[in-house]
Amino acid sequence: MQILLSPALILSLIMASAYAAIFNLWQGGSVKDLLIYLLACWLGFAIGELVGDFLGLDILMIGEIHVLEGTIGSLVLSFLAKWLKP
Repeated sequence: MQILLSPALILSLIMASAYAAIFNLWQGGSVKDLLIYLLACWLGFAIGELVGDFLGLDILMIGEIHVLEGTIGSLVLSFLAKWLKP
């Protein structure tokens, strides 16, 4: 139960959600698109976190959160989702 209420997890979800909302506004998407971008950003941020932790990168961190790697992961998967979207 402790991991579900982790401040790092909550901040990561908030940041990834903000990236998805900004990307959706920038692309002029619908609510359906926002849901797709939310999933893409959450997954991308998680992948970026894992990569940053695995490689031991300490560039631009907030506590335990690898902000740079998470942001890059979110952006890459957002553009991938836009490209694959029918």
